[in-house]
Amino acid sequence: MFEKVRTILAKQLRLDPSVIEPSSKIKKDLGADSLDILQLLMKIEDEYGIVIPDESLAKFNTVADVVEYLEAHEK
Repeated sequence: MFEKVRTILAKQLRLDPSVIEPSSKIKKDLGADSLDILQLLMKIEDEYGIVIPDESLAKFNTVADVVEYLEAHEK
């Protein structure tokens, strides 16, 4: 799951995937802004066929937060 999220993030943020770790902070370490995060979540929702509620979105600080959420809600 981490590898998929890392690939999506790297493509979205135009980063080398090797710089993205589970502990990477999405905004602070990877430089994502609000629009980047929204686009990322739309891509994840499409790919995994889930809807991520706004209250869950607010809790995504690190890459691991996203991975843990997806693992918990995977169909």
